[in-house]
Formats: sequence, structure tokens, C-alpha cells
Amino acid sequence: MINEHHKANQITISNGDCQKVLETLSTEDFQMIIADPPYFQVLLEENWDNQWKSEEDYLVWTEDWIRKSSRLLKDDGLFFIFGQLGKREHLWLHVCSMATRILQFHDMLIWDRIVGYNERYDSFTPCYEMILVLRKSKEARPYFDKDAVRISYDDETKRQYLKDKRYKNLDARRTHLEKGKYATNILRVPSLKGSSKEKVGHPSQKPIKLIEMLVLSASREGDKVLDPFLGSGTTAVVCQNLNRQFVGIEIEKGYVEMAENRLKNEPLSLFTPASISA
Repeated sequence: MINEHHKANQITISNGDCQKVLETLSTEDFQMIIADPPYFQVLLEENWDNQWKSEEDYLVWTEDWIRKSSRLLKDDGLFFIFGQLGKREHLWLHVCSMATRILQFHDMLIWDRIVGYNERYDSFTPCYEMILVLRKSKEARPYFDKDAVRISYDDETKRQYLKDKRYKNLDARRTHLEKGKYATNILRVPSLKGSSKEKVGHPSQKPIKLIEMLVLSASREGDKVLDPFLGSGTTAVVCQNLNRQFVGIEIEKGYVEMAENRLKNEPLSLFTPASISA
């Protein structure tokens, strides 16, 4: 049974098993899906990341929720799935292979966490996670707004470019510089530390800015966004701030309450591109 704890401003959170809840949602209703599922035995102290007896069991479960989610995606929509590589997380490679047999591969984003986490002693310090991006088919042209996530040039970079004599049309060049640089598929957003004001107690909470970049680029105001693993509610907060319709699913009651609290109390935090040097 679905228990809808929070439903306001077209933001709906369902406390339940995503495999069951996904079956109740309307086909091809969502412009984008953002999924940050359990990675399988990465957070060893969390029961929800250690509920499968084997890797094969985890892959069977993963295929099921991806298939159930895929029928909900609009023809011009995009499906984002978080994952990472490492000693224990090699299973991510199998997830990617399997997912691209269900939907069409579109892109692989790198979330550069800026600061590494000391998980390995026999290799380089890992400091990134990956975001697999899927679309419905080769023929389907997905909606994507590159202008929505341009990154500002700092003032000194603008001055240097405008002095460059190779640019004959300075007005056109100035217009480009004011709009900012197109974001690449390496998203440099610092991970949340324990002292972060955003941190609310979830062990794998994603930064607001990171999710804002995805939502702004792959949806319009009023579009519907789905998050099958809501966790602390970051995607819900972002969609509330950016005027998107939203459906979130979360099996843990405590995290549902955490998300509800954030929706009531989180200050407005819209995307503000970081200044960079070209």
C-alpha cells in the first residue's frame, strides 16, 4: 500500500517499495528520472545497502526497477542513474551494460567530488562518481537545455578574451562571454562534508547544486520528475525550488520524514554557476 506522506505544490512523496510503487504510475509521464540507488555493500553499516545475498540478486533487482522505470519515461526524456567504481563497486560496470540493453546509452557524466575519499591504498585516491544517462531510443531526440547550465567566466578572463585581436566581432564575443561557458560532462561540485549546512544525516546525500544542474538541463518548468530512491529528499527540494512537478519514492520512513522536513524548511537555493577561468 502506498502511503503518500507529503503532497503539496505538485510534490508527491510515497513511502513504499519502489518496485511496487513504480507499477502504479502512468506510462510515459515523466520528462526525467533521477535515480541514486543502493550501490551494494558500499555502506556496510546500512541495512538497505546490504539486503541482497549475492551480486546476482542485486543485478536481478536492479534490472527490475530499471525496466519498471523505463516505461514511465517520455520519448524525449532522459534517465540519470548514479554509480561508482572501486574495489567493491565493480558491479557498476554490469549495471551499465545491463541498463544499456534496456534503454539507449546517451552519455556518461562524471561527478567530480573535488575532494577524494581514502578508500584505496593500492591506487589513485578516488574522487568521482559516475552518472549513466539513458534515453528511450536512437531515434528519440531528448530535450536538453545547454544554456540553462552555462558557467560564468570571471571578470579577468572576460577582459583577456576581449583583448584578443583574433576576434573580429567583439559584440558577439562579449555576448558569449556574458552568457558563460557551456558546462562539460565533468560536473565539478564539492561533495557534502559533515560540517555542510546542507547535510541532514543521510550517508549518501547529494549536493543541491549537482541535482539542480541535472534538473535545469533536462526539464522545463512544469515538467514531471521522478526519483525512485528519494533518500534525504534533495531532488524533491530542487524540484520545489525550480517549479517542477515531482514524484519521489522512499522505502525508509525515517528518510521520508527527513525529506518532508526539508521541503518545509529548506531555504531557496537556485543554481548559481561557479566562476571559472577558461
